[in-house]
Amino acid sequence: MSDAFLDLQGLSLGYGAALAVPELDLAMAEGELLALLGPSGCGKTTTMRAIAGLLPPRAGRITLAGRDITRVSAHQREVGLVFQSYALFPHLSVFENVAFGLRLRKVGGDELQRRTQEAIAMVGLGGFERRLPRELSGGQQQRVALARSVVVRPRLLLLDEPLSNLDARLRLEMRSELQRLQRELGVTMMYVTHDQSEALALADRVVVMREGRIAQQGSPVDIYERPRSAFVARFVGFENVFAASPDGALQPWVDGRPGRAWRPRQVVLGQGPHEGQVRGASYLGESVEVLLHTAAGPVKAQAAPDAPRRVPGETLRFDLPLADAVALEG
Repeated sequence: MSDAFLDLQGLSLGYGAALAVPELDLAMAEGELLALLGPSGCGKTTTMRAIAGLLPPRAGRITLAGRDITRVSAHQREVGLVFQSYALFPHLSVFENVAFGLRLRKVGGDELQRRTQEAIAMVGLGGFERRLPRELSGGQQQRVALARSVVVRPRLLLLDEPLSNLDARLRLEMRSELQRLQRELGVTMMYVTHDQSEALALADRVVVMREGRIAQQGSPVDIYERPRSAFVARFVGFENVFAASPDGALQPWVDGRPGRAWRPRQVVLGQGPHEGQVRGASYLGESVEVLLHTAAGPVKAQAAPDAPRRVPGETLRFDLPLADAVALEG
């Protein structure tokens, strides 16, 4: 028997006739913060729904802390879930939203008051107990959703793209809040996202999913610096992927074949053995993004804001230094 805290063995999941996750094996250590990363439709939210008890598996087994929970009802799993939409009760105050799970578990009296107040204070909402959700900002509503999940002291906390509805500043704030809560509570967390920056910033381990399977998993540094496939490379910002040519010539990449990948910032503009036509140049503040058309495929480059201005239609030489390339298996 596996000694993993959460263990998914041969998990097969689907909706109707559609198979979303064919056969998934994944284990988590206690206290780990793991990110499931991938594009829409890759199976990450489906996997989380199965762990939460909201989707029965077609096959396979789910164990949590040594207990088989595959067929256990959702409210008996000791699993907390934070939704993308917050899912707060609009007619209940902050206090009552947070206390809701405790009331379902027949916790009452002084213990309910104490645990609810502690959870509200933990997410920085002391003094907001009587407010309704409509009287809160998006970030505050997300904090209420977090407090409602942690107040029941789950063994495992699942977060389904919880920051996607927030603006950029609030997302940064809530990232820090999640990291603080995870350290203070010591709770095991699984975080679903399509945002690679969130996954890299938050997680101890990142699992990249593609079509219901694990494409690659490892530490944030491993995933970001050493992607093994073109799919993972492109997902973490290596947007220039070409076939591995022995003479360094640019050749179109073919799915399943070895290749090389470069980030836009690694492209050297204005000199080099390759040539392309400028299709567009976009000012991004800290850099200028330049898109080139070549016979082997598009090349995306980044230049300094004070670099020479590039004009659409201009022919431009460039280099993709082999020393900077990441080798891809296929």
